[in-house]
Amino acid sequence: MYYNLNTAIFAALMAFGASIVLGPILIPILRRLKFGQNVRNDGPQSHLSKSGVPTMGGIVIIAAILIASALFSTWSGEWFLLMYSMLSFGLIGFFDDYIKVVKKRSLGLRAWQKFSMQVAAAVGFILLLDFYNIDLTIYVPFSGGVFIDLRWFTPIFLFIVMGGTVNGANFTDGLDGLASGVTMLICIFFLYIAIATHSSLTPALGAAAGALLGFLLFNSYPARVFMGDTGSLALGGLVAGAAIILQMPLLIPIVAFVYLAEVISVVLQVGWFKITKRKTGTGRRLFKMAPIHHHFEMMNWAETKVVAVFYIVTAVLCAIGFIAVADLF
Repeated sequence: MYYNLNTAIFAALMAFGASIVLGPILIPILRRLKFGQNVRNDGPQSHLSKSGVPTMGGIVIIAAILIASALFSTWSGEWFLLMYSMLSFGLIGFFDDYIKVVKKRSLGLRAWQKFSMQVAAAVGFILLLDFYNIDLTIYVPFSGGVFIDLRWFTPIFLFIVMGGTVNGANFTDGLDGLASGVTMLICIFFLYIAIATHSSLTPALGAAAGALLGFLLFNSYPARVFMGDTGSLALGGLVAGAAIILQMPLLIPIVAFVYLAEVISVVLQVGWFKITKRKTGTGRRLFKMAPIHHHFEMMNWAETKVVAVFYIVTAVLCAIGFIAVADLF
């Protein structure tokens, strides 16, 4: 099947429509079930007002993407692989959210439980890459069209890409509309790659952009629903899966720099605290709070300003990403 811009637009419109229909249906159900957000006391005090806002809204995003992409794709191996990546990590997020809202444990899954499940999902994805005979050569940005083969290091590299991207998306989901808008821009970038290469991922990435745009109607400030880990982990899996299948994982640090910054800020914060505590007995912090979007909040930036700046940064970096791949098309 020939995939083009029209295919992407139809899938995006279908997913957008599905989101705006499913949102008003799911939000009251989540309220009745009392699936509300548990806000941690050690977070920004301004977030305490968010307590009780329904979470697990990522179900809307996932459902909209599945419906629209299934209708407009040929169900190729690449499509099944991308859906696996989204759904497997989304399921981990669902378990995490369920424990938070039902068991009333604000941290959800234990760290080792979440890590083990993510490892299993990533290993499954890597095995399926071989099963579907996906080309694992990797495009080098700004190289003039050079692709490299990492050979035996490829599985390790892909595991790092998946883990970093999924957790980056998860950490980014901390402000109203932040993860939704940033990920929508990233999906539009990879949609451009898919259209240019006539990839079978075109309908799915178009659907992802449309679903996120629709979800923003309910998730933008002040949010009526949060995507929860159900949504953020699923989106991380979607972005990582798309980048790998399209042979563009080296573009993730550019176009998804916000994800990377969120992860690095947490790693640096925790690492520096432990080092200084071991040396001086009193732990110190590099940032006022991590992930880094909270650092800007603690500097008295309005939540909407932080979100807007992160959108702008992502849009600019996606423009740079277009330049990085211009020699291919």
